[in-house]
Amino acid sequence: MTSLQGMLTLDQLREHVANDTIDTVLVVFTDMYGRLMGKRFDGEFFLEEAASHGTHGCDYLLTVDMDMEPIPGYTYANWTRGYGDFHLKPDLTTLRVASWLDKTAMVLCDVEDDKTHTLVPFAPRSLLNQCVEKLSESGATAKAASELEYFIFEDSYKSAAQSGYANLTPKGWYIEDYHIFQGTREEVFTAEARRHLKRSGIPVENSKGEWGLGQHEINIRYTEVLTMADRHAVFKQCLKEIADQLGLSVTFMAKPHADQAGSSCHVHLSLWKGDANLFDGDEQLGDIRCSKEFKWFLGGWIAHASDWMPFYAPTVNSYKRYQSGSWAPTRLAWSYDNRTAGFRVVGRGKSLRIECRIPGADCNPYLAYTAALASGLDGIKNQIEPPPLFEGDMYMAETIEHVPRTLKEATGRFANSTIVRDTLGEAVQQHYTHFFTVEYEAYEAAVTDWERQRYFERI
Repeated sequence: MTSLQGMLTLDQLREHVANDTIDTVLVVFTDMYGRLMGKRFDGEFFLEEAASHGTHGCDYLLTVDMDMEPIPGYTYANWTRGYGDFHLKPDLTTLRVASWLDKTAMVLCDVEDDKTHTLVPFAPRSLLNQCVEKLSESGATAKAASELEYFIFEDSYKSAAQSGYANLTPKGWYIEDYHIFQGTREEVFTAEARRHLKRSGIPVENSKGEWGLGQHEINIRYTEVLTMADRHAVFKQCLKEIADQLGLSVTFMAKPHADQAGSSCHVHLSLWKGDANLFDGDEQLGDIRCSKEFKWFLGGWIAHASDWMPFYAPTVNSYKRYQSGSWAPTRLAWSYDNRTAGFRVVGRGKSLRIECRIPGADCNPYLAYTAALASGLDGIKNQIEPPPLFEGDMYMAETIEHVPRTLKEATGRFANSTIVRDTLGEAVQQHYTHFFTVEYEAYEAAVTDWERQRYFERI
């Protein structure tokens, strides 16, 4: 067996299929929202055909909205081009047991052009692959961790939808941050999630209550950045499906309640060569010692954060999380071990790393890590110095740049960004600009409950 519980080689999958302990293989990729899309294969057919040859999928999957409607305005795929196929190539290093599903394995795919078999540049995993390859040219790797928060509700997904997602019952009824007793009430779900993640190749560190009613967090072990993005995507699928099986629901919305804390995805990142943390060094920066690469990476990440904001905060709801005193950051500066900062530096020596607190739980991990790496590597290339260390309550620092306040504002910045164009290419920049524009325009055209409650009678 492989050293990581739940990961499979093809030979191990053959044994499972022969013994009828696995009969289904999920062949999946992530769309631009970060959702898993793909097919369920018979185990024998996957081994005979799809494992080596892959499969096809409709290219409209990289141009649809949340409701799977094909959206006009994309050049990559549209009605004029006939919505053809792309090729899904299984990355067999991601083959794993999906232990929360009966007799099921899962493999993540790269999205390739159906004719040339080159990576489709619009696919999120392709973008991160591109950054990882650029970093590898220097002999370095990036290690990362996603800290995902979510809310648990007593309502099933079906009943929540039937109620219009209103008046849902949270699994907890008081703030449970680090609170063991209240957290115990949620173990019917959280313990199942920890166990199934571990059995499915996603090693877990711990779980804890968070600062909302029924809000929780499960931390998984850091690893190389592409593997972490894969784990992040599988993590969300696993938790949603376990909740569904239990008649519960979980949400990874960034801000499900106006009067409670939002859900974040704090991103931890460091650069390595072999066993050496390239952020460790003898340079003095504030009250830490670090390398020049650390300084410049931090400087670039901060300097370009607003350019890449839709990759960290991709929905209209994302921006409602950035409120003073809410545990979500509002300012683009750094501090050491300070949870009011957008960039919180933690650890020392070999454990030195940067925690970016900007992404919400709704982020697509491939896009968020692409933005982080592109920004930091540009910082190293151009030796961008970070601003001075900030100490104190950053919510009160009115002279420091605020994060973009809306998806519309952020998309405008993204659309005109030089670093985004240089990293992604103009075609991909335009593709994602259109994607985010469609999202905020759909919101602007919608009539909300807030409007009816405010205006129906009294206007």
